[in-house]
Amino acid sequence: MNVQRRLLPNTAALAAFEAVARLGSFTAAARELDLTQGAVSRQINLLEEQFGRRLFERDSRNVRLSAAGETYAEAVRSALGQLRDAALGLMSNRHSGVLNLAILPTFGTRWLMPLIPDFVARHPDITINFATRIGRFDFARERLDAAIHHGMPDWPDAESTLLMRETVMPVVSPEFLATRAVVAASDISRLPLLHMATRPGAWSEWFEHQGLEAPTGPGMQFEQFGTVAQACMAGLGVALLPEILIAGELQRRQLVPAPGTPMQSRSAYYLVVPHDKRGHPPVASFRDWLLGQIGKEPAVLAW
Repeated sequence: MNVQRRLLPNTAALAAFEAVARLGSFTAAARELDLTQGAVSRQINLLEEQFGRRLFERDSRNVRLSAAGETYAEAVRSALGQLRDAALGLMSNRHSGVLNLAILPTFGTRWLMPLIPDFVARHPDITINFATRIGRFDFARERLDAAIHHGMPDWPDAESTLLMRETVMPVVSPEFLATRAVVAASDISRLPLLHMATRPGAWSEWFEHQGLEAPTGPGMQFEQFGTVAQACMAGLGVALLPEILIAGELQRRQLVPAPGTPMQSRSAYYLVVPHDKRGHPPVASFRDWLLGQIGKEPAVLAW
């Protein structure tokens, strides 16, 4: 086998390897790939023979990646992802018009998605691929062109365009409020508080805004605002939520304001674009359209 062939295994073997590495099971990988377990095993054996390295450690019960397999698996995932993206772009004949966008789960579903049909109508030549991300990530490694991010405009090696600031307010279910003596903001400190894992200081900031000392006791913690809102509607406690994301619940009175004044968050929503994607036409089109929906002039901050 010449060197070139040895370095380029067939994609079927790579797909089998990636599935076993991800699922930790030959049986599960075979089910996902619609192959027999024996066929998956043969593909892995071919790879190991080709490279002369053991990719998995096997025993009677488990299969796990070897040290060499761990390193190789990361590269294979990236390569297969690039091949998949290239194929999608080729089949749609719009590769130059693809925007890979990271969105926040609740903001994306509740605020952005209802507006996206307008963007599609205005830019039929651009295909948007959505990925859900919470917090920062490596744009190059994730193969993403831009992100809608909540926080501060300090993303390294990127340009942050201010989209909007947000106002947060304490809310409860009507049934929860009816069974408790809550008439002032100070009363909230005695109630169970629901926390967002990505905003650990939000309640402390709100109590400070009211001129009150924040309670130090523990409370339930959640990763997404949608889940917090559901927990709040179920009567599990008081949640501090952005008005823009719970407009429907407030209108339907599934949630009602608790005592205390709303507060503008120190952080805000930004469109973040890595420096090497600033000239990507779909990014520019999406940015201009997004600012038009919000009705504001761009305020761009580079970091």
